[in-house]
Amino acid sequence: MSALPTSQAPIARTRSEKLRRWLKRLGWSLLALIVIAFILDRLYPLPLPDAGDASVVVVARDGTPLRAFANHEGIWRYPVTQDQVSPLYLQALLTYEDRWFWRHPGVNPFALARASLQWMRNRHVVSGGSTLTMQVARIIDPPAANDHGIGAKLKQILRALQLEAHLSKREILTLYLNHAPFGGTIEGVEAASWAYLGKSSHQLSHAEAALLAVLPQTPSRLRPDRHAEIARTARDKLLKRMADLHEWTRAEVVDARVESVITRRLQQPMSAALLAERLREQTPRMPRIVTTIDADLQRTLETRVTAYFARLPERTSAALLVVDNTTSEARAYVGSVAFGDIPRLGHVDMVRAWRSPGSTLKPFLYGLALDDGLIHSESLLIDAPQSFGDYRPGNFDTTFNGPVGAAEALRLSLNVPAVDLLDRVDPVRFAARLANAGVVLKLPRGAQPNLSIILGGDGVTLEDLVGAYTALHRDGIAGRVRVRPDAPHVDRRLLSPGAAWIVKTILDANPRPGSRADTFDPGSGPRVAWKTGTSYGFRDAWAVGGTQRYTVGVWVGRPDGTPLPGQYGAITALPLFFEVIDSLPRNAVDAIAKPPPASVSNVDICWPLGVAFDPVHPELCARQMQAWTLNNGIPPTMAERRARLWSAGLLPLHVDATSGERLSATCTKPHVARDTGVARWPALASPWLSAAERQRSAIPPLAKDCEPDGLDATASLQIEGVADRATVARAPNSPTPVRLSLRALGAAGRVMWMVNGRLQGETMGGRSFVHDYPDPGVQTVTAIAETGAWTQVGFRVLR
Repeated sequence: MSALPTSQAPIARTRSEKLRRWLKRLGWSLLALIVIAFILDRLYPLPLPDAGDASVVVVARDGTPLRAFANHEGIWRYPVTQDQVSPLYLQALLTYEDRWFWRHPGVNPFALARASLQWMRNRHVVSGGSTLTMQVARIIDPPAANDHGIGAKLKQILRALQLEAHLSKREILTLYLNHAPFGGTIEGVEAASWAYLGKSSHQLSHAEAALLAVLPQTPSRLRPDRHAEIARTARDKLLKRMADLHEWTRAEVVDARVESVITRRLQQPMSAALLAERLREQTPRMPRIVTTIDADLQRTLETRVTAYFARLPERTSAALLVVDNTTSEARAYVGSVAFGDIPRLGHVDMVRAWRSPGSTLKPFLYGLALDDGLIHSESLLIDAPQSFGDYRPGNFDTTFNGPVGAAEALRLSLNVPAVDLLDRVDPVRFAARLANAGVVLKLPRGAQPNLSIILGGDGVTLEDLVGAYTALHRDGIAGRVRVRPDAPHVDRRLLSPGAAWIVKTILDANPRPGSRADTFDPGSGPRVAWKTGTSYGFRDAWAVGGTQRYTVGVWVGRPDGTPLPGQYGAITALPLFFEVIDSLPRNAVDAIAKPPPASVSNVDICWPLGVAFDPVHPELCARQMQAWTLNNGIPPTMAERRARLWSAGLLPLHVDATSGERLSATCTKPHVARDTGVARWPALASPWLSAAERQRSAIPPLAKDCEPDGLDATASLQIEGVADRATVARAPNSPTPVRLSLRALGAAGRVMWMVNGRLQGETMGGRSFVHDYPDPGVQTVTAIAETGAWTQVGFRVLR
């Protein structure tokens, strides 16, 4: 290589020094810019949206919004990510707003230059030069009102660069998706899609995607609920661009242009309002709360509840809960008739309120008695006036049925047999078993569980009660109701699989209102096991039960605890319960009876002994029936609670083989004896037995040559005050009805008085029972002593 001429060397050195000085200045300038940018970044940090001030949306299991809570500025926003939005919307948005979004550093100089030239040439805005990032910058740091100058634009550019430096493209796009203005108090594409179109943004059509893409440019002018034609024009303009740029096919665009711009009136969702409020209170900083609710079922049931209560007394409210037995997830949750209804106290969530359960705990008592081996499904119980210390329960309709099987006692919700059964199971143990399964009983301060808890002398919540009832369809396993899919599974054993199956089968036999009790038509609906309850004073009406797939609970009453006279479970809550059942998704399995577990057997048993039928001794079987038994056990009729005139059960006897007379230990004449026995009914059953049944259980007479054996010792009652088969009439011209004063002679303790099968009063010893008989016809008065002695008279009252 030849050397530079001597005259050119100084020139080269000068150029080199200038280049070094220029590069040095450039380096210092870049460093200064970096330092300045760093200082500005620290002095003016990005005003990113505060997550703690976000609006909250509570959604159903499929993402449908149930209720939205605005932030402190009254803005409604449904958080969404890029992956949760329809690709059609993203295509329309980026084509319309920023085709080079994924490539530029936050600012598109070519777009800015083009927009500037167009403005200088036309003296008005022809096309915008803002990128999507710049629009996000304007959203998070809006300019002052009416400030559209160069300063505002420069600030927007700097903020855009700052966004690109701190956030990824996906994060910037997500900010736009959730904070872009769509008119009114609506921000974000998901909130706009639900507000205007009634659907999620991931379900948008081509036309709907284009409509929502153009809205944020001038949301007040393009609001489709107010200016549908203007919005359609803007939409169609974007559709044409999508076709021209080959983003969408011509055919797709032609079909999209045919769609009308039809939107809903802006109204925020208000479904499952009390559940949404409950969950927001539990997780106040979570912007999107997912529930287990089925949105369609929830809306259907809310509509049914509103229509149903239009005909009920004012201030009446209700609660309703539907739970999937498989997962314990709530599918519908109605906390009150109308949220915000002041007279009905619609702000009170009655799903979680403590209320008297009435008789709704009885199925679990019978199940526990089955597990304890106290009863089988047809065990002989006595529905008759009884005292349990100072507690004297009666039935809802004040009538008594006498001897009754356990299944029938549960189906009819008879109170005295239930209290008798609880007395044997033990109230404290029963309450402890319920608490272990998730049903905590609320008792008065300092009180211990007592016999009244089985009739509603305690408090439960509908949520806990429904969770316990799922055990009847889950082999005895109760589950805590789950209202969020991420809630833990809490399952506890309440009953054995066999006991749960027997109780469910008993309640399955309850006929639907208006249907025959002895038939089941699979085409008429699912098999439903149900139980009603009514609290003291008509304050609470319940209907709880379900199908193989769902458990349903309904409560009706007044939140303030005032009575609803004449409104009780069977006529108030039960019709709504079956409306809910009829609204549930149909499942073929629900119409098929689940086979019994291996621990359950079907056995022929006999009353009054309650044991298996013995063909060798048919004389011991007064009534024969089929019963479900557990673990191959056939418990006999339970012993009478206290000493009676005689002991119920099998009474072994020695009788003369020829005459059949009873023999005692000492007889003066020789006899050919044979062993036999008499099946004795409980003493309190006697008034309800037929003459033949009483005769069949009578003790044979004692042979005249035998010494007394004490079995003939009886105590008898006699009613004084009216003769049997008498006819009585009120005094001539008297406006008052017939009034009789009767006494039970031969009674030393408490005497219960029934008139035509209904308990009407009680007396002590020989005190008078005074009662009016306003209705003409035959009247039957029965007196029953605590010992089991009883007597009865019948007389006719004339008109």
